[in-house]
Amino acid sequence: MANQNAEQRARDRIDDKLRASGWEVQDFAAMNVSAAEGVAVREFKMERGFGKADYLLYAARTAVGVVEAKPEGDTLTGVEVQTQKYGEGLPKGVPCFRRPLPFLYQSTGVETRFTNALDPEPTSRDVFSFHRPETFLEALRPSGSANRSVAERRTEYDTGTLLHRLQRLPPVSVEGMRRCQVRAIQNLEASLADNRRRALIQMQTGSGKTYTAVAQTYRLIKHAQAKRVLFLVDRSNLARQTMKEFQQYVTPDDGRKFTELYNVQHLRSNVIAPVCQVVVTTIQRLYSILQGEAEFDESKEEESALGAFARFQHQPLPVVYNPALPIETFDFVFTDECHRSIYNLWRQVLEYFDAYLVGLTATPSKQTLGFFDQNLVMEYGHAQAVADGVNVDFEVYRIKTRIGEEGGSVEAGTVVDKRDRKSRRVRWEELDEDLNYRPNELDRAIVVPDQIRTVVRTFKERLFTEIFPGRTEVPKTLVFAKDDSHAEDIVRIFREEFAKGNEFCQKITYKTSTARVVNPETGDVTYQGTNLTPEVLLNSFRNSYNPRIAVTVDMIATGTDVRPLEIVFFMRDVLSANYFEQMKGRGCRVISPTEFQNVTPDGVNKERYVIVDAVGVTERERNDSIPLERQPGVPLKTVLQAIGAGSTEPEVVGTFASRLSRLDKVVSPGVRSQIEALAGRSMPELIARMVESLEPDAIQEAAQRGALSDPAYPSFEDHPTYEAATARRLREEALAPFLNGELRTVVLLAQQEAEQTIARSEKDEVIFAGASVEATEKAKTTIESFARYLEENRDEITAIQLLYRRRRGLAPTFRQLRELAEAISLPPRAWTPEALWHAYETLERDRVRGRGGRMVTDLVSLVRFALNQETILSPFAETVNDRFEAWLTQQELVGRRFTSEQRTWLQMIRDHIAGSVQMDREAFEYSPFVQEGGLGKAFAVFGDDLDPLVRELNEVLAS
Repeated sequence: MANQNAEQRARDRIDDKLRASGWEVQDFAAMNVSAAEGVAVREFKMERGFGKADYLLYAARTAVGVVEAKPEGDTLTGVEVQTQKYGEGLPKGVPCFRRPLPFLYQSTGVETRFTNALDPEPTSRDVFSFHRPETFLEALRPSGSANRSVAERRTEYDTGTLLHRLQRLPPVSVEGMRRCQVRAIQNLEASLADNRRRALIQMQTGSGKTYTAVAQTYRLIKHAQAKRVLFLVDRSNLARQTMKEFQQYVTPDDGRKFTELYNVQHLRSNVIAPVCQVVVTTIQRLYSILQGEAEFDESKEEESALGAFARFQHQPLPVVYNPALPIETFDFVFTDECHRSIYNLWRQVLEYFDAYLVGLTATPSKQTLGFFDQNLVMEYGHAQAVADGVNVDFEVYRIKTRIGEEGGSVEAGTVVDKRDRKSRRVRWEELDEDLNYRPNELDRAIVVPDQIRTVVRTFKERLFTEIFPGRTEVPKTLVFAKDDSHAEDIVRIFREEFAKGNEFCQKITYKTSTARVVNPETGDVTYQGTNLTPEVLLNSFRNSYNPRIAVTVDMIATGTDVRPLEIVFFMRDVLSANYFEQMKGRGCRVISPTEFQNVTPDGVNKERYVIVDAVGVTERERNDSIPLERQPGVPLKTVLQAIGAGSTEPEVVGTFASRLSRLDKVVSPGVRSQIEALAGRSMPELIARMVESLEPDAIQEAAQRGALSDPAYPSFEDHPTYEAATARRLREEALAPFLNGELRTVVLLAQQEAEQTIARSEKDEVIFAGASVEATEKAKTTIESFARYLEENRDEITAIQLLYRRRRGLAPTFRQLRELAEAISLPPRAWTPEALWHAYETLERDRVRGRGGRMVTDLVSLVRFALNQETILSPFAETVNDRFEAWLTQQELVGRRFTSEQRTWLQMIRDHIAGSVQMDREAFEYSPFVQEGGLGKAFAVFGDDLDPLVRELNEVLAS
C-alpha cells in the first residue's frame, strides 16, 4: 500500500529517484552494502547524540554521504545544519573515504539540494536528481584507484574539486584575441571562481561570442580539467557554425587545432559518444534524448514543431530523469543566442544537468537576465563594438508613402484581381462596394503593387545620390518581406525597376526550391535542388557578385553571417525587440577590404551599413516578446503546431479563435464543408466554443454548475483550483477537434488558398524619403564633437596645428595626417574620414560635393571645412585638381608656357600632392616618376626651375 502522509510520500519519491540514479535502497535492518556499487540505507543509526540519518549512502562498500528527507513544501536550506550533523556523526568503524562525510543532500523528492563538502566554502545548490555512485568514487579516488585505503583524511582531496581548479586558472593568453573577448573570459572566470552557477555574456553581433566560448572551453578542459562541456543552440545551422569554430580554433599554448587535441561531437544522432569532451547540439535534439527517443528527425532542428509553440507555452516542457544521461554528464553548459528559448519552453532541459550555465547573447531580455540571476558578467554593446572596430555603425534611411502610412480605398465598380494565396492563380472580379484597407492589411489581405513599386523606385532613385553617394554598384541588400507571397512580389518589382535579370535579385526563403551555388574558390557554378540548407542557399549571396539583392521572410534574420551586407531593408514590421535587434544586426559585421571588393567591386571598405525603413519599424516601441493574443504577426501554422502538440494556453485559444473567425468570412463552400465534416461542428460553433472557454462569466457559471467532473478531485466543488481546472477543461474541449492532424492540415490549406485582392489601379506617392531624425541628430552630434576635438587638440596634434594656422607652405605631411587619423579612430570617438564625411553629407548636403572621405588626405578638406576655412566640402584630390587648373590658366596669362612633356610631369606632381599632400625630391625615386626616368629626367625636363616649381606647387595646391 502506498504511503499516505506527506513525509512518507516524500520518501517514496526519494526512493524512486535514488534507484533511477543507480542506488539500491535498503532498510537498516536488512542492509547489505556489497549488494551493489551504490547502496542507500534507510534510517541509519549514527553515533550517540547524532540521531538517525534518513539515508546513508555507500559507494563501493564505503560511506560517502547522507540524504535528509523532508515533506513536499518544506524549505531545505534550513535543514542543512541537520544534514551536516549526520555527516559528522558516522559511527567509528564504519568505512569511509573521509570525515565528515563529503556529499550531503536535502530532498523532498520534488526539490533536492546538494552540498559538496570538498569544495572551498561549501555551498548547497539545487539539483534535478541524485548523482550516481561512480561519480562520487571518481571524485574521491585519485586516478580512479579502486583499492583506496579508508583512512580518515580530509585534506588530501581538497585541491581536487572542479571549484578549486576554477579558482587557480592561469592568466588568459591575449594573443590573437580582441580585448572584448579577453575581458569576457576574465569576467566569466572570476564569476566561476566565486561559484556563481549561472552567468550571462552579452556581446554584440559580430564580436566573436562563439570564438570566445570556444577559447573558454579550451581553458576549462585543459586547466580546470572539466570532463565534458555541452554547447547548445536552437537551430542546426548554428550548430554547424559552432562546430566550424571548434575545428578552426588554434590553441594559444600548443599551436594545434582544438579538434586535434580533444574530441568534439556534433550530434547528428541521439547517441552521445563517451569519448567526447565537447558536445554540440540543438536543444530540440537534447530534449528528444532526455525523453528516451532513439531517433530524432534532423529537419526539426531547423524549424521544430516543438519550437513552433514555444512562444505560447507558459510552463516548461516536462523532463524526467534519464539514467542514460545522468545529471553529472556535463560540467558546463553554454547556450548560444539564449534569448530566444532559454526561459520558457526549454528551462527544465537546461536545469537538468548539475553544471555551470553560461549564456551567450547579443540581445538579452528581462526574462533572460532573470534566468541567469542578473549575473551579467560581460556587457559589450553596439557603441563599444563600433568604437573598437568590431562592428560598423548604421544609419536609418526612411521612406514613407501615402498608402503605406494611411491605407486607402478602392471604389465600388472597380475591376480587381483576386489571387489565390497558395497557387497564385488570378481571376477578375468587379467590386460591389467600396473596399477600404488599412496599412497593416497591405500585402496580406490586399496587395497594392504600386505601393511596393513606389518604395522600390524611390530606393533606386536615391541609392547613388543620398544613401550611398557616388557608388555605381548596388550594395549587397537584404530585404525582409512579410511572407513568401510578398517576397515574390518584391523580387519581381525589384527586377523590373532596376531593369535587371534573375540573378540580380533572388528570393531566399524556406520555400526556395533551387539555388545557384558559386564555389568561392574556383568560381564554378552549380544548381542544387530541394532539401537545401541555409548555408547552400546563402553561398552565392555571401561570396559572389550576384545576387545583389536577397529577399527573405525570416530565414536570414538571426545567426547568419553575411559580411558584405551594406543595406538591411525592412518592408515588414517587427514587434519583438530582441528579434528586431537580431534582424538589423545582420549588416553590422566587418569585412576585410579584399573580401569586400571581391563581391562589391566599387567599394573600398565597409565603413557603415544603412537600414532602409519603408514601414516605420525603427520608430516603433517594442516589447521583449511578441504579445500573441489575436496578433496578426503570429503565423497560423505556428498556432496549429502548438495545438497539435497539446498546448491549451489562453493565448493559443484566443489567437486561433480570432484567426478562424477571419477565415470563416473568406473560405470557399467546399472547404467549409470539409472542415465542418472533420470537426463535427459548424465553423461558427467551433469559434463560439473557443470564445466561451475564455469568458470569465462562462467559466464561473460552468464551475458553479459542476458541469465538469474530474476523478482527480473527489470533492471537486470544494477544491481551491476548481475554477482554474474548469477553465482548462473548457479550453481542452474547445480545441479537441483540432487534435485531428487531418483537420489542422485542411485549415492551414484553407488559409493559404484564401484570396488576396490585388488593386492594380491604386496609385501611391512618396511623402518622405531621407535620413531619419535619429540619423540627422547623430550626424549633428558627430560634427559638433569633431569641431570641439579640433579646438581642444589644436596645440597637441601637429596636423591640426598646421591646418589651423593655414600659412603658405605649411601644409601637414602625409605622416602627420595619418597620425591624426589614428588619433580620431581611438575610442570613444572611433571616427574615420569617411564617417565624418557622411555626417556632413547627412546634415549639410548642399555644401558637400563629390565622394570624399576615402583617403587620409581628405582630412585636410574635413578640418578646413569644420574650421569654416572653406564654404564647400570637396575631396582633397578634387580641390588640388581645381587649383592646378587655375594655376595653369594663371601661368598662361602671364606668358609662361609648358611643353607637352613638362605638362605630363606637372600632372604627375599634381597627382602625387593629391595623394600625399606634399612633393619632395625623394618622391622622384618612386612610381610613377621612376618609370619616366626619376629625378635625373625631371632635371633634364625642367632644369634649374625644378625645385622652385615644386615648392610653388606645394604652396598653391596644398596650403
